[in-house]
Order: sequence, then C-alpha cells, then structure tokens
Amino acid sequence: MSTFELEEREALADASRSWWLFLLTGILWFLVAIMILRFDYTSVSAISILFGVVAIAAGVNEFFMLAASRGWWKILHGLLGLLFVGVGIVAFIHPGDTFAALAAVMSFFLIFKGFFDIVVSIATKDEIHVWWVQLIAGIVEVLIGFWAAGYFGRSAILLVAWVGVIALMRGITEILFAFKLLSARRMTPAV
Repeated sequence: MSTFELEEREALADASRSWWLFLLTGILWFLVAIMILRFDYTSVSAISILFGVVAIAAGVNEFFMLAASRGWWKILHGLLGLLFVGVGIVAFIHPGDTFAALAAVMSFFLIFKGFFDIVVSIATKDEIHVWWVQLIAGIVEVLIGFWAAGYFGRSAILLVAWVGVIALMRGITEILFAFKLLSARRMTPAV
C-alpha cells in the first residue's frame, strides 16, 4: 500500500466520523428553504435580512467543511466562510442597499451563467451524451435573466425564489454527502 493510499484512507476516516453533522446541516438548509419560499416578498428589509441569514448560515457551513477538507481546500473553505459571514453582516447593516444590489446582480448572473452553460454544453458534446440538457438550461437561464433585467419587481421575486432554491439544493447535497460519508465509513476498514 502506498503512502498516498494510506493518507487518502485516513482523510476519509476522519471525514466520515462527522457524517451526522452534514445530515444536520442538510436538514437545517431544508428548513431555511421552506421559510424563504413561504416569505412575503413585499418587505425589502425582510428579504435583505433573510439573505443575510442565509449568507451567514452558508459561512458557518463552510467552516464545518473545514473538518472534511485537506490542503488548499481547507484554505478555500475558510476564505469562503469568512466571505459569506462578512456579506451576511453587511446585509444586516444596509438592508436597502443589499436588496437593490442583489436584485440587479441576479439578472446579470443568470445571463452570464446561461451563456457559460451554453458554451460548456457545446464544448463537451462529444464527451457527455446528455449535453443538450445543459444547453437547454443555459438558454432558459439567459431568457430568465433578460426577462428579470427588464423590471425590478421581477428581479426581486426572482431573487427570493433563487435564494430559496439555492438553500433547497444545498440541503439536498448536504444530506447526500452525509450518507456518502456514512457509506464510506461502513466500507472503509479502520486505519
């Protein structure tokens, strides 16, 4: 057995001990998603504060990821955690400015991400047989981005829905990761 394989097994064993933590954070992300998607979209301050809570929760979650990371990934998760917590604090201090900036950025983000997905899908069509799914998603993102850019009210509703969907997807990935770690713990012999 090489040293690399031994280090890899030790890292997996360390990460798999905290599988329940990812399950817990996944469930919390589900609860946040439910709260966001049931929110009243008319209050600018409420939306900004909600975004601040989600940003701080994402930052804390990145700090939890430090336990399952090694090397540069550990540094990246630490920096992302600090960034998310900082953005969340700014959202609490300046809710009106945060809301306006988020709503404006949302449409541009969707346009750029849509074009990126279109380019990647075309570039990888020989390697990935379902490349067209990413192409369709990219086209839809571009269309929604242009639609939201035309009217601030649509951008605001889209922003809240997007944050809710992001929280929901994060919950799903956290829970899946927890069960992958649990499965790896059962499959990996003790080091």
